Amino acid sequence: MPLQIHLVPCLEDNYGFLIRDEVSGEVAAVDTPDGDAILTALNGLGWRLSTILNTHKHSDHIGGNEQLRRQTGAKVVGPAEVTLRTHVDQIVAGGDRIEFGETSFEVLDTGGHTLNHVSYFSDRDRVAFVGDTLFAMGCGRLFEGTAEQMWASLSRLAALPDDTRVYCAHEYTVANTCFALTVDSSPAVAMRADRIFEARVRGEATVPTTIGLERDTNPFLRAPALHPGMPPAEAFACIRAAKDAFVA
Repeated sequence: MPLQIHLVPCLEDNYGFLIRDEVSGEVAAVDTPDGDAILTALNGLGWRLSTILNTHKHSDHIGGNEQLRRQTGAKVVGPAEVTLRTHVDQIVAGGDRIEFGETSFEVLDTGGHTLNHVSYFSDRDRVAFVGDTLFAMGCGRLFEGTAEQMWASLSRLAALPDDTRVYCAHEYTVANTCFALTVDSSPAVAMRADRIFEARVRGEATVPTTIGLERDTNPFLRAPALHPGMPPAEAFACIRAAKDAFVA
């Protein structure tokens, strides 16, 4: 594929992503949880960083920005909220497009976790970098946005092609799965849970997932089916409130 993707485990449970456009050789970091970890990965791969794509303003997503800018000269791209905490060279919002070598990313408005959160989607490569909006078997907490905003964002992601690989930013999948089993008795959820638990025992990452798999088994995307007759955003809010109160 024209886009190479390298997963970088960071901090306790974060993932950063290094992506390389094979045609141009350009390299980007999608979020920067830990500058040292990302630099180590770059050196190991022999890649030179040119761009940082931030999804939102939280420190575990922009914490390495300044170190990477100083050491590589990388340009920073991100939503307006990131400027509150660090330098941004190019501000983006939903509907914009980022040209990265021969790869074109559509910027999706995926606010809710934070107000200006964005995701980056390449239709050619069928990949989406979704930050903390959508997780494997879960979704982000509503720190700033409303349930209506988050449901609209999740619906936007759910409308992407089924085979879109979803690169979410945390390894929260076991906890998310434990919760999912309490609210969704679907056989598909139970089967996926077994695979997830087995993968984690083996030390394997559960990222990436796919849009089709999340649409079929993620309780947040399945909220209307789990609460039939309820308006979709209200059904989502019920599931989100239950997760917020859940103790594994």
